[in-house]
Amino acid sequence: MVQGSKSLISIDGGSIKRITALSLCAIVIGLVSALAAIAFVDAVGLLNRILLISPRARVQYESIPYLVEAATLLVPTAGGLVVGLLLLRVSPERRPVGPAEVIKSTQLGTPLPDLRTGLVSTAAAILSLGAGASVGQFGPVVYLGALVGNFARKLQIDVKALPTMAVACGVAAAMSAAFNAPIAGLVFAHEVVLRHYSLRAFSLTTIAAAMGYVVTNIIFDRPALFLVSFEGVGFGHEFALFALLGALSAVIAMALMKLVMFSGRIAASLPVFPPLRTACAGLAVGLTALWLPDVLGIGSAALRFATIEGAFEANELLVLVVAKIVLTAICLGFGFAGGIFSPSLLIGIMFGAFFWSVLDSTQSIANSGVVAYAICGMMAIASPVMGAPLTVILIVFELTRNYDLTIGAMVAVVASNLISFRIFGRSLFDVVLKKQGIDLSQGREFARLAAVRVVEYANDDFPRAQEDVTAGELRHRLTSGKWNEAFVENSEGQFLGKIYGRDLHADSASTSRDVLHSAGLVYSEKTTIFQAMQSLADFVGDAVPIVDSKTGKLLGVVTESAIIVAYLELVHDIRREEHAPV
Repeated sequence: MVQGSKSLISIDGGSIKRITALSLCAIVIGLVSALAAIAFVDAVGLLNRILLISPRARVQYESIPYLVEAATLLVPTAGGLVVGLLLLRVSPERRPVGPAEVIKSTQLGTPLPDLRTGLVSTAAAILSLGAGASVGQFGPVVYLGALVGNFARKLQIDVKALPTMAVACGVAAAMSAAFNAPIAGLVFAHEVVLRHYSLRAFSLTTIAAAMGYVVTNIIFDRPALFLVSFEGVGFGHEFALFALLGALSAVIAMALMKLVMFSGRIAASLPVFPPLRTACAGLAVGLTALWLPDVLGIGSAALRFATIEGAFEANELLVLVVAKIVLTAICLGFGFAGGIFSPSLLIGIMFGAFFWSVLDSTQSIANSGVVAYAICGMMAIASPVMGAPLTVILIVFELTRNYDLTIGAMVAVVASNLISFRIFGRSLFDVVLKKQGIDLSQGREFARLAAVRVVEYANDDFPRAQEDVTAGELRHRLTSGKWNEAFVENSEGQFLGKIYGRDLHADSASTSRDVLHSAGLVYSEKTTIFQAMQSLADFVGDAVPIVDSKTGKLLGVVTESAIIVAYLELVHDIRREEHAPV
């Protein structure tokens, strides 16, 4: 009894130390990520003011119209050139990185791109937004939080999934600070990044998100993204209108995502120096902004004014929606660094306001005012772009504290996501990753199994044979070991086929070439564990050869048991990550 008590105390003591270490880790990551997110937003704001991009700065210099017009035209163009050169000359990846890389890292258990790539991408995003490019700030903020969390890989804490959870903590804190919405930041980390809700990860991301809220609201007392006044949904039939708005918003969201991808393909096919492509995108923004200044940057002012009746005419809203979609696609496709979430918020809120304007102009359908439709439209377009319907619903609730508005947004978001998911996919990030060969639509297990190659489990200790070796000599090799087959290659190491021990005779002088069989099942260096598991149903033999797809050389062999063990290890790691206690 005494020995059992001591053992229990020892285990509890170790657990307490681990919980304490993990909690401190989450606190530090949350604090640093929130500070980094605030610094990012403030740096963008400072550049906007200096470069005459922000509405307030433009008003202050409206007495010098030529200066404002020159800044409107030249700043985005020059900014595009600088951003393009920075990414091309300094970044190892030669492109910006964002949430897609964070999702890939957490789902496959791989490191993020190196620190230099992350810092250069962050600097490029600050310059892009500061120069007025039609991109968003939340994608770079999410990556910045993940970059902070990635430092946990160097900590000596005996928790296998710590790097993944630490990245999620950084993301949760950054989102919490950026939106002033800690619950939404917490859910975003699980819904988009981790894609599971283990108690261990949930507790740590909660701590980090709470730290983001403390830093934003208690230490710095920063205002919310936007504030609205709404009395409530006054008519039951409006929920059907919210669903209709959601369905139409799905079309807008899909058009935005498809246009972004199309723009990227067009840019890649142009025989133009990459920084010049980005400069051309900046020039397009500048030219448009001469007539529609609200397209510059994230459009915070337009975001707030869209909820005010009479602030925009219906035709102005429609033109702004189209212009913002096209410019966002051009900026992201042609090389500016930034996210798509902020532009989708602006496009959505203006489209929702436009929907209300058309509805109200009929004077035949009672409604509760522009606020409900603007907010519902905003979230109905943003949620399928980001792939986070629950997160955006919580953002509405945390920013407005209004149940009616939240339920209305929920109806619109569900309608939008049902359509977009069926036609386009879960999110822009998932579709981009799928084009890279990482399919997350079938779950985390499939993605992890599809990312690991069988060549990593290759066996080099197996009977090789040259095509001119005698059958008698080869039989001696096989009988002295545990193998029943040999793998034949020519003098250049190219794989020719198999020889089975049953076909060999001790006194035979024939060569291996005379009794050579086709190998049947052959893997390449690209074959994944998932593909291997699917192909083993009818396999009979000692091992499957792995052959280089380009040279035809034999790289090694992999046994059926090695593939099964690899599969079980990967599945076990995923289950342990999802169900491990704190």
